[in-house]
Amino acid sequence: MPVKKFSPTSAGIRHKVAVVYDEITTNKPEKSLTKGFSKTAGRSNGKIAIRHHGGGHKQRYRIIDFKRDKVLPGKISSVEYDPNRSAFIALVVYGDGEKRYILAPDGIKVGDTIISSDSADIKPGNTLPLSKMPLGTSIHNIELVPGRGGVLVRSAGTAAQLLAKETDFCHVRLPSNEVRLIASNCRATIGTVSNVDHEKEKLGKAGVRRWRGWRPTVRGYVQNPIDHPHGGGSGKCPTGHPGPLTPWGKPTRGYKTRNPKRSSSRYIVRGRKA
Repeated sequence: MPVKKFSPTSAGIRHKVAVVYDEITTNKPEKSLTKGFSKTAGRSNGKIAIRHHGGGHKQRYRIIDFKRDKVLPGKISSVEYDPNRSAFIALVVYGDGEKRYILAPDGIKVGDTIISSDSADIKPGNTLPLSKMPLGTSIHNIELVPGRGGVLVRSAGTAAQLLAKETDFCHVRLPSNEVRLIASNCRATIGTVSNVDHEKEKLGKAGVRRWRGWRPTVRGYVQNPIDHPHGGGSGKCPTGHPGPLTPWGKPTRGYKTRNPKRSSSRYIVRGRKA
């Protein structure tokens, strides 16, 4: 999928690089699979839970089938843009007339047939358990709990790889290079997530981030001492001991926050920083 550069007719588009959405086949979503939702602006009970969120264009949420639990074959009806995620989505029409949205794998086209089955072919868009896949398969939308739906590897252009199989677990290398144990009966979808050129996109101006719901970020060391641990002083000052901190005084570099009693670290064979 190509990218487009713009003529420098203004400062806002001088450095802009946009993805050409050749794969998109329609501009109107399936109305029965969308719903409205109100934005929280990063607030919970009136208090800021996520900083630098707010505003943004009005959107409708697309209901995505992450479980892929329907065993009938389905035909791809359209490939669409989703404002709520970086990947494209595909509208699937099953043999009984039901319609569902799925994450569109890279290379899928209108008219292709997909299926979710233990005996499905190894081709992009099909879903099957990890134990039924050959080693080296590129996968996405991976479950961590059987039947709960895919939670790993869902953003644009990403893919994991099946490295090894054991009796109850499989070794999967994630896009971060972390190697993780995942139950063999967990399901995943074959292929790479669509919109692989998403990382080449350059927004060009601050206003585009405002359209997407991001507000300005102020660096810590230019704030006042009452507002941030790095604030105050004449000119630039080192962060000092114990190093960089959050606005609430917690270390931000190498600070472990996982609860060892409830942590899933025991399933990590090789960490992403190894």
